[in-house]
Amino acid sequence: MAFTPATACCKPSLLLAPRASSSRGSPARAQAQLLCAPSTSAFHGRVRAPVAAAPAPRWRRAAASTAIVCGKVSKGSVPPNFTLKDQNGKPVSLNKFKGKPVVVYFYPADETPGCTKQACAFRDSYEKFKKAGAEVIGISGDDAASHKAFAQKYRLPFTLLADEGNRVRKEWGVPGDLFGTLPGRQTYVLDKNGVVQYIYNNQFQPEKHIGETLKILQSL
Repeated sequence: MAFTPATACCKPSLLLAPRASSSRGSPARAQAQLLCAPSTSAFHGRVRAPVAAAPAPRWRRAAASTAIVCGKVSKGSVPPNFTLKDQNGKPVSLNKFKGKPVVVYFYPADETPGCTKQACAFRDSYEKFKKAGAEVIGISGDDAASHKAFAQKYRLPFTLLADEGNRVRKEWGVPGDLFGTLPGRQTYVLDKNGVVQYIYNNQFQPEKHIGETLKILQSL
């Protein structure tokens, strides 16, 4: 028996055509309803099982609660104090460093390419920061165990603090990037009195944070 193609499946059907938009609904809404409807096979009529979404990257999961548009800490202000655990699990307070300049830099996450470059650049220039009498503190939403592995792997000589839940990031008002989906990369330079003298934000050129902050420290 010769095979007769099921041409009826290929012809447009008035019954299946999308309804024209009216004043009660927008074309975009009607299109979204069509796109969200379950797809079926033209030959078997079986509903295809939904495809499970891939897990979000770690930095995106950490950014879930950091969609902040404008910063709360500005030049000339004294930022709120905090106490967080360092890479060794010991509590560290910002007030501990009063009396000397401090560089506080917020970064998205350990082990990401840009953050690794930035951390290693701070490491390579660490003697210059010490010569300027400054302390360097890195802060991200990673836990203390992650910070410890990160610091040991790249031989980081400075303090890394675990801001789990991004509480300090929110209090300081560090702006996010890419519409809040990516935690911001922002560096603050505080003078010996704890007053912010400089703020530098550059997500995609992480190594520039080091040169810019050193210029400010040398002028204090």
